[in-house]
Amino acid sequence: MHFRQVKRREFITLLGGAAAWPLTARAQQARQVARIGFLGPEPENMLFATNYPVFLTELRKLGFTEGQNLIIEHRRMDEGASKTFAGAAELIRSNVDVVVAFGPELALKAAVAASPTVPIVMIAVNFDPMAGGYVSDITRPERNITGVVFRAPELAAKQLGLLVEAFPDVKPIAALWEQASAEQFDAAERAAQSMHIELRSYRVENPPFDFDAAFRAIAQDRSRMVLVLSGPTFSIQRAHIADLAMQHRLPTMFTFKYYVEAGGLMSYGIDTVPIFRRLPVVQSSKFELVINSQTATVLGIDVPPTLLARADEVIE
Repeated sequence: MHFRQVKRREFITLLGGAAAWPLTARAQQARQVARIGFLGPEPENMLFATNYPVFLTELRKLGFTEGQNLIIEHRRMDEGASKTFAGAAELIRSNVDVVVAFGPELALKAAVAASPTVPIVMIAVNFDPMAGGYVSDITRPERNITGVVFRAPELAAKQLGLLVEAFPDVKPIAALWEQASAEQFDAAERAAQSMHIELRSYRVENPPFDFDAAFRAIAQDRSRMVLVLSGPTFSIQRAHIADLAMQHRLPTMFTFKYYVEAGGLMSYGIDTVPIFRRLPVVQSSKFELVINSQTATVLGIDVPPTLLARADEVIE
């Protein structure tokens, strides 16, 4: 049985971790090679570095090993729209069986534009694929699209609330964001208005972003805390962002734990690893609050014991 005779929907099922072992076994026995196109962030991006090994592990469990019966073609989507669309088209021309579109909406948009029929597994970060018309039902994949969804905008309101809970007398608050995190900023702004809190916008443009200038502006404007919204290219400079926050003595809130491990004060967000093992279309449901007590000490601030007690992890 030639691998390309396997129905594409069934190959998506394999990627999703469902029990399709007979197909897998036949593909192995025939020594045919599966081809996956991976359109996503650069290897230095922490979302990629943290989760891509999990992706490979799940494929190995299904009997697919890179270099044996699996080829993965990579294209980056962090170098602008034109290169991303070109990369997606290249993947389709290389005759991949499925495309994994990992990241902000640009990755999925490019994959959809490249082919209306090749199966797409989206790992949607910071956008709503239902609002964008890619899928109409979060529980029932349709067309040629399935995947998982990281819904960061809803987190922004919770993150803002945790900052205010931790430091109720420390205001105003700055929001540091980029265009890809616009939905998050809108959600945070609505939450701030409902809480009657001043949230100041600091949008960075033209990567690589000048975070030094952004933090200088925040400090000069006398904002007292910073909500760092999840930008797809922020993680490469996570240690620098954390260091700037400490230099300016600004408590910070992030979405991902690796910012806190780099010296940021707090994060509340998605534990991404479990949902890399789950398809079809599901939303993230496991969240974690992480606090760096060393950073709090350096900043000379006290995190309320009630918040420390609720933390999933406290970095000493």
